[in-house]
Amino acid sequence: MKICAFGLADLPLGKHNLKDPRLDKAHELVEAKKKAYAQVDLVGEDESLEADAILVHRDRFPDLILHDLEFVETRLGRNPPDAERVVLEKIRNELESERTVYKAGLGKDELEAVAAHSFHTHKPVIAADASDLEQPDALMLRAFAEGGWISFLTVGGKENRAWPVMSGTTAWEAAGTIHSDMQKGFIRAEIINYADFLEAGGETEAKRAGKLRLEMKSYVIQDFDLANFRFSK
Repeated sequence: MKICAFGLADLPLGKHNLKDPRLDKAHELVEAKKKAYAQVDLVGEDESLEADAILVHRDRFPDLILHDLEFVETRLGRNPPDAERVVLEKIRNELESERTVYKAGLGKDELEAVAAHSFHTHKPVIAADASDLEQPDALMLRAFAEGGWISFLTVGGKENRAWPVMSGTTAWEAAGTIHSDMQKGFIRAEIINYADFLEAGGETEAKRAGKLRLEMKSYVIQDFDLANFRFSK
């Protein structure tokens, strides 16, 4: 996941570990040589349009709104086609109410009408204040979650690892984040809910308690599912 830091000069750009305490707990319960947190890539303002979400200082939030509003006003002044104009006017109303394009609730046809345009706020925008910046690890986790991403776990052996995926990712797609061969030869996913894993006291104990489920390609991965993918080579 790529997050744009907008007006947050104190946050260092680059890769950041998502220090989720749930992985720490899993590492206590399942023996492995190491643990690997999911990561996000924090980029500068010049990459805002390519980012998956924007993390902005609360004082700079109006700047994002104004940037998009100025673009909309310019585009409306050029007499766009009727379908586009209607959507742009809807977006303008949202922006003037200090709401983002992402929150405008645009339908499929509306999105297609403005598909040629790049809005800064056409993605999750997470506002942070001074107190948030004092806890950067918690802030990164919040931006990750509010940006529409989750993690799933693989445990045991070489590492206990959290893998970042977008919310709504299927088991088949999640397998591909580990390795393309795993996706191509996908047979099934062995899933243990994280809460069941904790309650049982470990992966082996959860299996003994009958908490392991067999899921197929279309299963939608839930946040912090323990997953083991069976595949043919």
